[in-house]
Amino acid sequence: MTLLITVFAAVAATAVWYQKNDKGLMLGVLCWMFWGASLMWLVDAVFEYIELRAAYFTPEIGDMVNDAFLGLAVVALALVIWVVVLLIRDPKGVVRARLKRQ
Repeated sequence: MTLLITVFAAVAATAVWYQKNDKGLMLGVLCWMFWGASLMWLVDAVFEYIELRAAYFTPEIGDMVNDAFLGLAVVALALVIWVVVLLIRDPKGVVRARLKRQ
């Protein structure tokens, strides 16, 4: 589930990046984080399959729910990191202008 959730997030972020292609939103950073997480979970799935063989395809419902929560937590953390990076780099100068006004 973690792999599926991060791959869906990576595909969605890449589609938005491709459509918008806006340097101000720094969507490339978000895409790299999601694709990196997807690669990480793919490697984890391969090693887990090597360890469990056929049992890998019949997970318990509790394990699936835990994996889904972990996948959603990874996506949420990536979004938080992206927003922090966006606020720190401030490519459009919005934060700087707001701070200068005050």
